[in-house]
Amino acid sequence: MIQSNLFQFEQKSDWKTVGAGVQRQVLGYDEKVMLVKVKFEKDSCGQLHNHAHSQVTYVESGTFEMTMGDTKKIISKGDGYYAPPYTVHGCVCLEEGMLVDAFSPLRWEFIDTDHSQYAL
Repeated sequence: MIQSNLFQFEQKSDWKTVGAGVQRQVLGYDEKVMLVKVKFEKDSCGQLHNHAHSQVTYVESGTFEMTMGDTKKIISKGDGYYAPPYTVHGCVCLEEGMLVDAFSPLRWEFIDTDHSQYAL
C-alpha cells in the first residue's frame, strides 16, 4: 500500500504549476483518498474535464464560476461542491482564490512516480 507521510507542512510541500495561473499542492493520501489544494490567479481556469474519481471540494478563498455538467453557479469562500465520477466540470476564477479537493480513490497521476519518499 502507498501512502503519504503522516504530516504535511505547507512550507515543505511543493506546488506544481498545472495550467496558466493554476498551481496544485498534494497533501495527505493513501490508495483510497487524497487531499489537494489548488491556487488560482484571477481569470485563470480549471479546464472542463471529467475523471473516474468522486470529488468533494471546499472553497478556501476567492470566487469562482463553477460549471457542473450543464449547470453554472458562482461559488465563494465557505461554499463547496460534489463532482460525481465522470461528470464534466471546471471553473473560471473570478477573484484570486484556493480550492481544497478531496478525491476517492487516489489520483495516481498527481503523485511523484518515485515512491521512495513515501511510506510503504
